[in-house]
Amino acid sequence: MKYYLIAGEASGDLHGSHLMAALKKEDAQAQFRFFGGEQMQAQGGTLVSHYKNLAYMGFIDVALHLRTILKGMKRCKEDIVAWNPDVVILVDYPGFNLKIARFLHDNTRIPAFYYISPKIWAWKEGRIKDIRRNVSQMFSILPFEVDFYEKKHHYPIHYVGNPTVDEVDAFLKANPADAEGFRRAADLDNRPIIALLAGSRKQEIRNNLPRMVKAASSAGYEYQMVLAAAPGISDDYYAQYLKGAHVKVLHNQTYPILRYATAALVTSGTATLETALFRVPQVVCYYMKTGRFASLIRKFMLKIPYISLVNLVADQEVVPELVAHEMTVKNTRKFLLSILPGGEARDKQLAGYDLMAQRLGDPGAAKRAAREMCKVLFDKKNENVQCSMFNVQ
Repeated sequence: MKYYLIAGEASGDLHGSHLMAALKKEDAQAQFRFFGGEQMQAQGGTLVSHYKNLAYMGFIDVALHLRTILKGMKRCKEDIVAWNPDVVILVDYPGFNLKIARFLHDNTRIPAFYYISPKIWAWKEGRIKDIRRNVSQMFSILPFEVDFYEKKHHYPIHYVGNPTVDEVDAFLKANPADAEGFRRAADLDNRPIIALLAGSRKQEIRNNLPRMVKAASSAGYEYQMVLAAAPGISDDYYAQYLKGAHVKVLHNQTYPILRYATAALVTSGTATLETALFRVPQVVCYYMKTGRFASLIRKFMLKIPYISLVNLVADQEVVPELVAHEMTVKNTRKFLLSILPGGEARDKQLAGYDLMAQRLGDPGAAKRAAREMCKVLFDKKNENVQCSMFNVQ
């Protein structure tokens, strides 16, 4: 079979590469062509365009690069038609990929499979109409999406597990515990670690990191702060927000930091899920300058009760969420102290992690997704062969 994959950012490149590896095990004749990055390229096939050529986010960024984006979309459509794959697999990146799905439905007979659903349960729920019309099969990585799609919108999907579970599990299996070795390599002492995960974008870092540092400093000298630096963010950028603070900045070390951390302050996103899977008690922090106005708008814009994946999966408040004006140094300090060893909330949060992990399920998301995809495709192929034989007769 011929598989055309489209991933528009680094996380999609990672998840897409794992899916490709699993598809090769299910289909020995698999051929790949894709928009992606180095990790997908390592699985073989043809890289048509690197995701960095299209990785623009936010209204202003998109508007400034609209011509480039439209040119990339035109190229993608033309390349799909020319190669004529058996399926196009869309990996997250909804702004681009939902338009490709519409094009496929309106102009070809090529099915669109979606791996990692757009987060329409949080905002833009109206996109369900486009998904129902243009996406042949949806492969979800969040268990609560099953009820959202199937019960609320009567659109059947496949829940295949969560790839973050796979990634944490693979890391732990490949890296035997060695706290002393990690501390020595990172030039850390033996004090317990408070991990700081301040987001991947400069605006998030600017808004959250100074408050995180002030709050964590209040835990006292008996703890040391370690910042997990985001890809593409320089030490110089971090330095302006760390003046006078004793914070160790480590690049490409997020999983090792979490493995040996005692507690964490985390900006919302996949990082909250990773932190929970490493069983590190955390406070979710997301400050916005608009403060109370942002909190008011959130009630009207967001359709969900929580912003962290941990709480959404568990369907209850497992980790405290300090959003907009609630993310003050005082509040962050209070909740951080409650999850440090001896704190009243630590054991309860760890028990909530158990519930979350149970709902996510076992490792093997890419493997299950590949198996389901191949079953659908090969069943359809066999149906077409049988129909052709019947028509000939």
